[in-house]
Amino acid sequence: MSTSPTYRFEGKHNYGNYVGCDHDAMINFDVLRDKFRDAIIASGATILTEADHLFEGNGYTSTVVLSESHASVHTYPEHNSCFIDLFTCGDKCRHEPFEETMIEYLKPSYVISNVIIRNDRPP
Repeated sequence: MSTSPTYRFEGKHNYGNYVGCDHDAMINFDVLRDKFRDAIIASGATILTEADHLFEGNGYTSTVVLSESHASVHTYPEHNSCFIDLFTCGDKCRHEPFEETMIEYLKPSYVISNVIIRNDRPP
């Protein structure tokens, strides 16, 4: 008899559009990277590896591979806006602390945020 846990084929995908963000916060890449990590940790996720890239014009993308799946942020400072994603498998992680941390730092004028439950069950 196996003692390994059984994992459901299920995850939560939180994605958001942050519009009217604090421009200085978006282009302070070191602090943004740190706040992004803080947000991931606040969600309860485990960081495995990271990759980021600074684009011409100060756009910035960071992707983080998590034990539970992945997270990303893509900034568009010329629009004072960004996209964020947090996809986690299982039920250990919570997207609310992730979003609270990112919103607190970026200070968007408004947020369009959705959570999709991903699984093998028909809608």
